[in-house]
Amino acid sequence: MAIGVFDSGVGGLTVHRELTRRFPERDFVYLADQANAPYGGRGGEDIVNLTQAGCERLFEAGANILVLACNTASAIALRRLQQTWVPEARARHGRPVNVLGIIVPTIEAATGLPWTYEAERHGEKVEAIEITGVFCTAATAMSRVYEIEIDKRREDLAVFSEPCPGLAGLIELGAPAEELKVVVQDHVDALRRRIGRHPDKAILGCTHYEIVADLFAAALPGGTPVIHQPTAVADALDRYFQRHPEYALGGSGRRDFLTTGTPGPQSDLVAQFWGAPLTFQPA
Repeated sequence: MAIGVFDSGVGGLTVHRELTRRFPERDFVYLADQANAPYGGRGGEDIVNLTQAGCERLFEAGANILVLACNTASAIALRRLQQTWVPEARARHGRPVNVLGIIVPTIEAATGLPWTYEAERHGEKVEAIEITGVFCTAATAMSRVYEIEIDKRREDLAVFSEPCPGLAGLIELGAPAEELKVVVQDHVDALRRRIGRHPDKAILGCTHYEIVADLFAAALPGGTPVIHQPTAVADALDRYFQRHPEYALGGSGRRDFLTTGTPGPQSDLVAQFWGAPLTFQPA
């Protein structure tokens, strides 16, 4: 049995790398749906269907816990899969299986509160407002998941999402750093103009963006806190396994990398981020 990690492309490697650091003895299988990447500009039904197909492929590969290392899939597809498809998949595969997302851990990290917490509203004026900027895909921004879920827990946090169409695709293609720098700076500037100032903290709400986290840090004012999803997800998965000992996890340290796209070596940008050349096998 293995831990599965799914993304539309290479962005999920940012979460995958942190998970393998946290659980080095566990078996992992990673699946990139590069044939259909990126997901950010797709319609909702398309995202649900593609995510379900990727999850089924990982279950077939022996994974029993899956992490959707994709904000778009987590925002659009996760709830429906958990409610309607995962129970059927458990029965069909004859073992405990589940699909987890990355937005819940991120919101817990952003608010400092557990997902189960919901603030009581007394109608009092909130004097101090801290602004959180979320850089994400168009689909994630349209879902307003960060605005809705953070507001449920913290009235003193205002959230502004900045959709960055095309950025994940550029990262996926291994675009030069100078080109990526310009795009990132443009989106940071666009968010500043909308808010009237820079955000007090930022969320990189697309796992691809972690690969260029240094460019976001450089574009934001020095010292701006950035919430990193890989760390938040690893913390949450550790807590999940403590609560659910029924999930058997392989202990051979196996690492498999699959793609629906063209197998072979990944881009220099990905190799530089990963710390070594990385080759995908056909899914």
